[in-house]
Amino acid sequence: MGINYLAVLVAAVAAWIFGAVWYGILGKQWMAAMGKTEEQCKAEQSGRSRVAFFAPFVLAFVAALIIAWVLAGVMAHVGPITIRAGVISGAFVWFGFVLTTIVVNNAFAMRKPMLSAIDAGHWLGVLLVAGAIIGAFGR
Repeated sequence: MGINYLAVLVAAVAAWIFGAVWYGILGKQWMAAMGKTEEQCKAEQSGRSRVAFFAPFVLAFVAALIIAWVLAGVMAHVGPITIRAGVISGAFVWFGFVLTTIVVNNAFAMRKPMLSAIDAGHWLGVLLVAGAIIGAFGR
């Protein structure tokens, strides 16, 4: 398929870091959109083991790795691998699959629209960053 696995790894790391920055900045708004307070989140975390605490972070990295790999595969099938193609591919994948899924799931769960906006914005950033990096590396 012509996938550059170093590009996939770098894209996954960058996407994971993007998520940390995104939720670091919007953490309070995200908690409010979830209907939780900081105290509630701390109380939920206090009874968890170290493994249980770090598991979501590991899962987030594995997800970023899979997303970058699949995006690289999509890009390899679409045409030349460039930064522009990576950003466009990331945006299309986000719009067609991620945004729609988040909005539908949160609508049925009766979550606040702000939660969809924050989470969808995160995944848009992840896919744009990953696409740009994969495109910059090329085949």
